[in-house]
Amino acid sequence: MHISIKMAKVQKTKRKDFTESLTIPSGVELKVEGRKIVARKDSKVVERFIDPIINVKIEGNSITLGVKKARRAEKRKLGTVISHLKNIFEGIEKAYEYELEICHVHFPVTVTYDKAKSEFAVKNLLGERSPRLIKATCPEKIEVEIKAPMIKIKSYDLEAAGQNAANLEKIARIRNRDRNKFQDGIFITKKPGKHLI
Repeated sequence: MHISIKMAKVQKTKRKDFTESLTIPSGVELKVEGRKIVARKDSKVVERFIDPIINVKIEGNSITLGVKKARRAEKRKLGTVISHLKNIFEGIEKAYEYELEICHVHFPVTVTYDKAKSEFAVKNLLGERSPRLIKATCPEKIEVEIKAPMIKIKSYDLEAAGQNAANLEKIARIRNRDRNKFQDGIFITKKPGKHLI
């Protein structure tokens, strides 16, 4: 018995060029330096690396980013860069703010920030004699305000503000204890545009 099998033709989807443009806010100087986009306004400087597949063109007060014959992966990368640029433009005009709360059940916890050393210190967490220390990330870009039990970290650079908030939450994390009983620590309660509690 002879069985004939016909192979179905697989249609290849045509990949198209994909571009998107953004308006550069007035007063913001935007440059491409190698694989970096650098935004400057007064003393504020924010840098972001971009993927080599993304083409960047700056004309007047507009920046155009594009990918040739883009697939989904390339479109996602382009979308990420566009989001970074929007965050940069928004942050340069108005600073981002993270709020954290110091929580303690067993021992009163104290948090200090030494601007000269660019260092956070978490003291007396669970009665520990030695303070937990952590260096600030991009200290020149952040402003820290501590009014117990609240901590505010502000920055025109979203990544700098977010990283310092995350580092502070992490350094005060309690391990190998029952979290139902030991609820001490420092917790992010508010992110830009989002309340967590």
